[in-house]
Amino acid sequence: MRVDVRHSPSFAVARLNLAGGEKVRVESGAMSAHSTGVALEAKMQGGLMKSLKRSVLGGESLFVSNYTAPGEGGWVDVAPRLPGDAYAIEVSGTYIVTRGSFLASSDGLELDTKWGGFGNLAGGEGGFLIHITGTGTLVCSCYGARDVVTLAAGESITVDSGHLVSYTEGITVAARRAAAGGIVQSAKSGENLVYDITGPGEVVTQSRNPQELVTWLTAALPFSRT
Repeated sequence: MRVDVRHSPSFAVARLNLAGGEKVRVESGAMSAHSTGVALEAKMQGGLMKSLKRSVLGGESLFVSNYTAPGEGGWVDVAPRLPGDAYAIEVSGTYIVTRGSFLASSDGLELDTKWGGFGNLAGGEGGFLIHITGTGTLVCSCYGARDVVTLAAGESITVDSGHLVSYTEGITVAARRAAAGGIVQSAKSGENLVYDITGPGEVVTQSRNPQELVTWLTAALPFSRT
């Protein structure tokens, strides 16, 4: 599978170019167009229990759309739910993705939802992360523009909880309150949970926070003022 990303970084669309008979897994609802002859089948990848974990705990859909190219090959266009960027990663081993960031993957990759621990609350959803394992191409999305930081062994950065998207195996993530002094100081600062991220490895962050969008919309909707 070859991935070409268009309209980046604001309204990205990723074109998945497939050889004859090649298959690709796509997050349910993410397909925007495909070439003639491409076949679609919706499946619960890994069975009912794995699919439920991925849906309820990992923020992805219960069903994954499986597209298969005809003999002459074809393409599938996929787009994120939120405006922003999309990017492809060549995985060989394990790659970790936060809640809602998975977009598509080649047939050689498996998705599973795993508990990251109370000290690893990446994604702000109780520490559950999507682990991508195997060998193949992974396509992820982010809200807003994408930044990539490569950390040396022992090198650390601090990232706001809503801005972490994905990272390579070997990275460690520890959660803490942004401001010293507990809940009151955190409320005054406007920041709550942050992650201290330590290398070695590569970290992808997004320039916008989806939770801030939800907060703004909730306050702006008419029913919130009644």
